[in-house]
Amino acid sequence: MVFLFAGTAFAQFGLQDGDDVTLSTDVNATAAEPQLMLAAPDAVDVGEPFLVRLTSSAVLEEVVVYWLGKEVVPGISVWNNKHIAMTMLGTDVLNAKAGPADLVVTASIDGTRRTFKKKITVAAKTFPRQDLTLPKKMVTPPKEVYDRIASERKVIAKARNTVTPVRHWTLPFLRPVDGRVTSVYGLRRYLNKKPKNPHRGMDFSAPTGTPVKCVADGTVILEGNHYYAGNSVYVDHGNGVVSMYFHLSQFKVKQGDTVQRGQVVGLSGSTGRATGAHLHLSIGVQGRLVDPAPLFSHRADQLIE
Repeated sequence: MVFLFAGTAFAQFGLQDGDDVTLSTDVNATAAEPQLMLAAPDAVDVGEPFLVRLTSSAVLEEVVVYWLGKEVVPGISVWNNKHIAMTMLGTDVLNAKAGPADLVVTASIDGTRRTFKKKITVAAKTFPRQDLTLPKKMVTPPKEVYDRIASERKVIAKARNTVTPVRHWTLPFLRPVDGRVTSVYGLRRYLNKKPKNPHRGMDFSAPTGTPVKCVADGTVILEGNHYYAGNSVYVDHGNGVVSMYFHLSQFKVKQGDTVQRGQVVGLSGSTGRATGAHLHLSIGVQGRLVDPAPLFSHRADQLIE
């Protein structure tokens, strides 16, 4: 059974082509017909990551998952004679809209293309306010760095939106450092009393030089020094999941390296826009930055026969 995240019920349905799974199931299927099961949450909070899993008794030739204008093609595995496709989705506190949203899953089974639909409610959430005092140049950058920031945004966006076909991540993720959490996801940030973008990650207490471990297996797709995030490492874990480690004092990996869960990717520091030494971790899911916290405490790969 796939465990979805805290506070979200899951629904499983025997489906036929074109069914809206929020409304109906197939009660007339015969034993000779492919048996299909879709697991997905009924509701999620803004910023909350979640899983979608399609299980079939017949061969799944291709599965495509559509969510909020983006699509992902999850890898297909076989377990106990069942064909399984699973992927991670979510919303981003920066631009998420509360209300119902359409999840659409298409699958090719025995040469026939089938479509399954489900409504998922994105629930509004109120996040606390955080006030920080920073050097003026880090809140309002000088004009001479505008071109640098614009160039970095393009490179970062490309890395964050990386989607590769093979899933290397498993849950729960490994905590990157042992330090306490000092800032949670979603905080409404005011820098020098000016409202700015919400906090789209987690901050951990980590004195300069603390080894920072990779949360899951993957490949380093970007490492470099950026104006806001300082020394940063981006790791692709497959199927649209990317982890990001900011404000490092040193790199321990380079772009193109294959890394394992628990491998040190760098040492913590205070480079970039930082009030002191710490680790900022962000998790991108299909390009959206989601709350990392549930990913450290929930398992995903327990399947039902």
